[in-house]
Parts: sequence; structure tokens; C-alpha cells
Amino acid sequence: MKCFLRKKIGDRVINGHPWIFGNELGDSEGTAEPGDIVEVYSYNGSFVGKGYINPASQIRIRLLTRQKDDIIDDKFFARRIREAWEYRKQLGYVENCRLIFGEADQLPALIIDKFNDYFVIQTLALGIEKWKPAIVTALQKIFSPKGIYERNDVPVRSLEGMEQIKGFLSEPFDTNIIINENGLKFHVDIENGQKTGYFLDQQDNRRAIQHIVNGANVLEAFCYTGTFSLHAAHYGAKSVMGLDISENAVATARRNAELNGYSDICKFQAVNAFDVLKLWVKEGKRYDTVILDPPAFTKSRENIQKAITGYKEINLRGMKLVKPGGFLVTASCTNLVPPDLFLKTIEMAAKDAHRTLRQVCWQTQASDHPILWNVPNTQYLKFLIVQVL
Repeated sequence: MKCFLRKKIGDRVINGHPWIFGNELGDSEGTAEPGDIVEVYSYNGSFVGKGYINPASQIRIRLLTRQKDDIIDDKFFARRIREAWEYRKQLGYVENCRLIFGEADQLPALIIDKFNDYFVIQTLALGIEKWKPAIVTALQKIFSPKGIYERNDVPVRSLEGMEQIKGFLSEPFDTNIIINENGLKFHVDIENGQKTGYFLDQQDNRRAIQHIVNGANVLEAFCYTGTFSLHAAHYGAKSVMGLDISENAVATARRNAELNGYSDICKFQAVNAFDVLKLWVKEGKRYDTVILDPPAFTKSRENIQKAITGYKEINLRGMKLVKPGGFLVTASCTNLVPPDLFLKTIEMAAKDAHRTLRQVCWQTQASDHPILWNVPNTQYLKFLIVQVL
């Protein structure tokens, strides 16, 4: 099937974005089943690319290639995965990494996380779902893994008319594994952990706190399984308190502390961090370093203002809990809040807290989650360290 872009629309696509929305398409020639590969042309007939189509989705076509000679078959997916692996190895991400980061690796709607010898897959669009067997075969051929698991229990699949599922794509294995990161060990629950079981995107940022936690009393809110907390202990913190609303996450955080021999330094509480931060500000508690790594406050554009209010509020409370001259480590993982808006929110919080900030470090996700400049949603993580004067 051939699909043609409308005349007035299409610059975004021509300039490199792989998504084509229904309202950007004009004429078509031939027919295709949902999930089939189609060819896309500009209104004047020049070739744009090949991708998979789904009439049930707002994102009608996702482009896989802009090379007319590319044949989309099993070998194509194996080649893309090999190329992605070579890139990661070159940058030093050998043991644990996001092997495939969707659009940034020219495999839209595919996520593959590598945890040592185990792989977790998410196929988030119908077109890529159809190639799942080819992707699994490629992983087995390239890596000879100990196990492959799918975490397709994500609501976004319903937008593509697909059901939510999770389960083994290899022989069954124990889904509770231990990984190494920056000289520490962490329990990862592939089956029931958040997302694919672990947040690999912060692995470089966790190293960035090294010089601001030595000898410090540290508070981490929204600590999940305690990864930043454990890094703080590892880098010489005197004491660490981690807060998370999930009993399960806190139980795993305690196991992680035990696993690394930091149970005496790292303590965790299963509480609502919002409420506790507010209470501790009132009580006049103070820390040398406060770390805030909250979940995405919004998944939709309609709630951006609500998310901004949430980020401002927790950062305001976080700053008030930092001793003068101490440090605030703060992050946002929603791509709907762009970097400039996030920084503006931190600035507003500082103004309300009557504190002056000095920027120490400003970065994004680890480079195994590469960013394409013409695909804005590939840059989603904001990570900031400031000194609070």
C-alpha cells in the first residue's frame, strides 16, 4: 500500500519524525491490514519511508526506515538490534542497559531492557507486536540469554487495540534477579517491578551524587527500591532516610541495603512522601542533601498544569528541608514537561522558599536512552543538582 502525505502537512515527518498522524495523510493506493508495512510518499510523489500502519491508532503510521531498498523482514530487525548493541557497547553499557529505546533506535514502539543475561520486552504498537517472534529469535541468536520476559501490562497498548499481557517469551526462569551497578548490587523484580522492573535511565545520574553526599545526612523521597539511597551510602553518607508509598518497594529497598551491607546507614519508611515532607518542614527537620525522584505526575497534556503544581510543591518542601549550603537533587521523568519549564518550576519554588540556588549539575537520561533532536519525546528525563544557599 502507498500512502501520501497532505500538501500542507508533513514537514515534521520530512525532517525526521517517525510518527504520521491520521490527519497528515491524504490519498492512498492499495489496501493494507492493520499492522502491515506500507510505503509513505510526499504529496508530490517523492519517497519518504516505510513503516507499519494501524487505522485504530491516532498515530496512523510509524516509520521504520527511510531507505527505499530496505526490505522489512526478520533480518531487518536482527540488524537493527545488532546496531543498537554495538552502540551501547561502544559507550560502555555492557551489563545492564536499555538495548532498544523505540524511535531513537529506529524501532518505534519497541522497548528492550537488558539486565545482564535477561531481557525484558515491551511491544507498544500493533505493527511491532507482529514482529515479536522475529525480535525474540534475534535476541536468542545474538545474546543466548538466560531468559526473555514481556511486560506488556501497559495501558498504552489499548490505544492500539491490543490487550495487556505479561509472561515468558523463553523457557520460564526466576524473575527475581540481582544486577550490578556502579559497584553495588540490586534486586530486580522483572515480573512485578515498575515498568520493566528497574529504572536504568538514572544509572549515570546516580553516580553524579558522589561528591555531595560524603559525610552527609541524606533524605530521599519517592525512593522506590532505594537506588539513590544506596548510592549515597556507597559514596560515604553518614545516614540515609528513604521514603516511598509502596510497601513492596520499601521491602525491596531494605533487602538492597542488606545485600550491600548498608542496613545500619540506610533506613526506609513506607509513607506518603508528600505528607511527610510537609510535616517535617513544620517540625524544622534539616538534611545536608535531599533527593527527589518522583513518578511522572502526568501522562496527558490536559494535566500539565497539575503536574507543574506538584513539582513546585515537592521542590519547595525539599528546599526547606535542606540546610543552608546543602544540596537538592531533583528529577522529572515526564516528557510532557520540557526542560525549560522544569527549571522555571524549580526557580519558582526557590523564590517561594526564599532560597538562592547554585547549579551543580544539569543532565538528562543515561546515553543508552539516546536522544534524537527531531523527536522531542526521546528526551524525557530532567536531572538537576543545586546547592541551596
